[in-house]
Amino acid sequence: MFMNFIRSNKIVAGLLALLRIYIGYRWVTAGYAKIKSGGFDAGGFIQMASENSAVPGWWAAFLKAVALPNQELFSFMVMWGELLVGIALITGIFTNFAALMGVTMNLSFLFSGSGMLDAQMAVVTVFIVIAGRNAGRLGLDRWVLPMLSKKIKQTLHKKPKEKHVALA
Repeated sequence: MFMNFIRSNKIVAGLLALLRIYIGYRWVTAGYAKIKSGGFDAGGFIQMASENSAVPGWWAAFLKAVALPNQELFSFMVMWGELLVGIALITGIFTNFAALMGVTMNLSFLFSGSGMLDAQMAVVTVFIVIAGRNAGRLGLDRWVLPMLSKKIKQTLHKKPKEKHVALA
């Protein structure tokens, strides 16, 4: 009953849009600040987190073995990921995917020892993911997702053209 309510109610769609836009704004400002600075480097943060005793051992091992050797790639993914997730949430396009990526970033920051603000953002974003299409009802998803669905169905149901072979 609750799931049906959160996934179909128009008032809930409006509340989700407000939450989505707020969370999106937070992501855009964080990503834009990193891009604008031109020198964002996650290496120091990754190094510090990998040596922090409060960080789970499996996460510290991942940071040391994967993230630290590829810190330039992770720096790029963080700053552009924050910006793109924010834009997608604000405009309401591919809302569920953007929210899922936002939660993924929030959890990686939390595992690395950042503050509770990331946890608050993650909890709010989980509601956006749970709401499914209703979270993007008042956004571009309203038009884009049905159009994509129609295109995919047309492509899947298209009959292959018969090849005519000329006999010699």
